[in-house]
Amino acid sequence: MAQTKEAVKPWDFLSEYRGSVFNGEWPTVVQMFDITVKRYPDNTCFVAFTPDKQSLTYTEVHKRVNVLADYLVSKGIGEGDKVAVSGKNSPEWAIAYLAILYAGAIVVPLDATLNNTDIIKLMKFAEVKIFFADSDRLKGFDEADELKLAERISLEKGGEHPFLLDLKAAKQKRRTAEVEETAAILFTSGTTGTPKGVMLSHRNFVSDCYLAQGNMTIYATDVFYAILPLHHSYSMMAVFFEAISVGAAIVFGKKLVISQVFKEMREGKVTMFLAVPMLFNKMIAALMDGVRKKGIVLYGIIKGLMSLSGLIKKVFKVNVGKKMFGFLLKNLSLENNRICISGGGPLPASTFKMFNQLGIDFVQGYGLTETSPITHLNPVEAYIETSVGKKVPQVEVKIVDADSDGNGIIYIKGPMVMQGYYNNPEATAEVLEDGWLNTGDVGYQDSEGYLFLTGRAKNLIVTEGGKNVFPEEIEDYFQLYNEIETICVLGYLIDKKTKSEGIRALIYPAQAWAEQMAKEHGDAASAKIVERMEAIVSEVNRKLQSYKKITRTTVVDEPLEMTSTKKVKRYIVAQKYKD
Repeated sequence: MAQTKEAVKPWDFLSEYRGSVFNGEWPTVVQMFDITVKRYPDNTCFVAFTPDKQSLTYTEVHKRVNVLADYLVSKGIGEGDKVAVSGKNSPEWAIAYLAILYAGAIVVPLDATLNNTDIIKLMKFAEVKIFFADSDRLKGFDEADELKLAERISLEKGGEHPFLLDLKAAKQKRRTAEVEETAAILFTSGTTGTPKGVMLSHRNFVSDCYLAQGNMTIYATDVFYAILPLHHSYSMMAVFFEAISVGAAIVFGKKLVISQVFKEMREGKVTMFLAVPMLFNKMIAALMDGVRKKGIVLYGIIKGLMSLSGLIKKVFKVNVGKKMFGFLLKNLSLENNRICISGGGPLPASTFKMFNQLGIDFVQGYGLTETSPITHLNPVEAYIETSVGKKVPQVEVKIVDADSDGNGIIYIKGPMVMQGYYNNPEATAEVLEDGWLNTGDVGYQDSEGYLFLTGRAKNLIVTEGGKNVFPEEIEDYFQLYNEIETICVLGYLIDKKTKSEGIRALIYPAQAWAEQMAKEHGDAASAKIVERMEAIVSEVNRKLQSYKKITRTTVVDEPLEMTSTKKVKRYIVAQKYKD
């Protein structure tokens, strides 16, 4: 019997550099970037349109990264040291990130929308030594003196702190990190109790970057659009690392404003567009509304042709939609687009379906920060609208405590699974055992390795914009209000079609205070109690980031059911007070 020739894998080219640039199965992030610079020295690496258009090749970025890395080493930064970076997406943000790794240190990417108090808490916990940030953040950041920072460096020109690209030092002797060393610490929930800092190694990042390409081919000619914040694991991997692994370009967007997004996508000739469900839902809704306004007859014709296009694409693997609907795709600045990827939250199958009908190779994926994050990705040639994706190579999945329908807790194992939570062995032990990660999500897997989610993580709220909100973070703000006995923050469904959630607070007032209100106000006490609870919620909302704000408040008249350790039984409470 003739032997079947083994399929060529996207990462097979690494064998050319094994033994010279790196040893072992995978290079470090630094070695990966070095290899790309050798392969594509003159390819465009970074592009930004604001404030002034700039375009840098891989060789130019490599030079700037090495200069900055030498500066960091001259300041004593090296093995095990943590350096934070926080700011708007920009070439400077990416250069700082790479330079920290080139210095042999650990990157701590931080959400630029956090307030100073939370930023300081996270940096203190991570023992950060140097802080890269935008000028506005660094201005008046005197509270950070308690951190004993060696230096604060601006990602923008013109501030009172040194600009990173102006910094220089003599050539330094720099150590090379090992592939198993921690490359970055990503915080998933930052302000309640002990922060959860996910430790991801060079091996985690690089293996995930290349293995994901087992389900999706990307090219050196691709142009990625970085509009989602790069501190987030989804965009960090699916845009930043994926692009620099193959020599593709990255166009940096700074504001999620539709008109600006469309302009930058068109000017940048973006081929790879990654976003959250909210943006894709808005895009397709606006497009179809525009068609509907042209008349019911035309709308019916377009819908019929879309159905036909989708059928041909799905069954015969022929994409006729892009030519057929090119005039519509221009309205979304997708005429140059090759692939759209949705992540970070639940996506309606109808949105998935319509983009594919229009001729866009539109897919979604699945993963967690703890898995670097990609573990599943729909292949463009074999997508399933209701699935979050097919497992990528080297990923193992097991479904634990499955019910009669096969739904159970999803456990994942693979080279992309985190090292653990930084300085938090208890939290690590709760989710990680023998290499298996308990995702906390509920679902099932079919025989082909496609994953289907049927439930969210037990506490996590996923907003319309794909933001992850941990209830404990919000509840912590209410602890100093004596009028409140117990509060339980939950998600509630705001759109059945998109499955997106709003944030709801169930409040049980302190009984001593409630009794006092009854004495003072008699029959009007109930209204006064509700009024005060809503006022407290408004006070807290002013302290929260926009996507964490509570949008529904319910005052309950009986105690919320608690565990023996005085924790609210969320599932029981949610069922009792569900809509």
